[in-house]
Amino acid sequence: MAAILELAPIIFGLLALSALFSAAETALTGASRGRMHQLERDGDRPAGRVNQLLADRETMIGAVLLGNNLINILASALATEVITGQIKGAWGVAAATGVMTVLVLVFAEVLPKTLAILRSDDVARFLSGPALLIVRVFGPIIFTIQFIVRKTLGLFGVRLNMKMDVLAAHEEIRGAVEYHHSGGLVGTEDRWMLGGVLDLAEMDVSEVMVHRKAIATINADLSPPDILKEALASGHSRLPLYRGEPENIVGVLHNKDFLQAISDADGKIEAVEMGLIIREPWFVPETTSLKDQLGAFLKRRAHFALVVDEYGALQGLLTLEDILEEIVGEIEDEHDVAVPGVRAAADGSVTVDGSVTIRDLNRAMNWDLPDDEAVTVAGLLIHEARRIPDAGQTFTFHRHRFSVLERKVNRVTKLQIWPAAERTA
Repeated sequence: MAAILELAPIIFGLLALSALFSAAETALTGASRGRMHQLERDGDRPAGRVNQLLADRETMIGAVLLGNNLINILASALATEVITGQIKGAWGVAAATGVMTVLVLVFAEVLPKTLAILRSDDVARFLSGPALLIVRVFGPIIFTIQFIVRKTLGLFGVRLNMKMDVLAAHEEIRGAVEYHHSGGLVGTEDRWMLGGVLDLAEMDVSEVMVHRKAIATINADLSPPDILKEALASGHSRLPLYRGEPENIVGVLHNKDFLQAISDADGKIEAVEMGLIIREPWFVPETTSLKDQLGAFLKRRAHFALVVDEYGALQGLLTLEDILEEIVGEIEDEHDVAVPGVRAAADGSVTVDGSVTIRDLNRAMNWDLPDDEAVTVAGLLIHEARRIPDAGQTFTFHRHRFSVLERKVNRVTKLQIWPAAERTA
């Protein structure tokens, strides 16, 4: 009886320490990295310690687990000594095992970890100091254990690299957005915007540019009045000027420069010297990522670039607005159609021009058609059909039914699409 009274407080004290270790492990692995970084920037020292621990997560987890196992083993050994003193033989060992299993499972594992899950950030900040001390104490032992683990796994061809994977970080953020969207905490528009920001580094300018066949250009050899007439008819503020062939771009005309020149000439359009107001065109490679091109636009303070391939041939046109629309969706003004080329019908179907991008269609209809293999709707249909379909043909894939309404030469120019569940007989 004396042994029980003497060792019981020690055993319960060890269980309390084990509970703290368990809570620290769960809270630190579940803490929000974004919130911790923001709190550290605001001067929160506990958050700074959490970030220090998370910077080497493998060592942190190893140290906490080592300390937790040592405490649990010590508590179990002491409990076995106490109980076997009262119950002799194998039954005493069995009783000690049963009692400690219940105590450790309930009070040292489930209870503290449940609390840590519910309040991960607060518990992580509260226990960051003791956890950092444990990591420093057990650090050399953990490094030895890590060395043994890496060498052992290396025998089976497993190579561990603990460097941060930027793509994995992006996917983690994307997964969090999708999770909160499914739970109703993130709206559809916010989901598209956050996803658009993450996609900028993965998309090339060729995926969002206006194709060369759709570019509005003006012959640089026309007279100033004719150039003004075509510029007004185009509806654009910046227009490429060509000479000889439409793809031979020699300059870019900004309507504001043109109007200023007309004003300086006292309204005499014929007197305007076009060569003095035409700006030099800016050509960019089609393999440039949208993220890099956005930075280039901001650095150069430009809004307009022409896209060329590796041979210098014109492929399309890109504006700052095109990139911003990948984030915020279609930017409309009083002259724009809400979603150009997309017309919804009363029967649930949608008539779509083949040149409409998949991303624009997804945003307009809240669909999730894949855009990994193709940029436009026509491109997606051709990719899935493995050929250029004829008018009147119908295909079903990705839970949608596609019917070709119009084909011109080798281009699918118009389709009708039904979500499969809404297709009428």
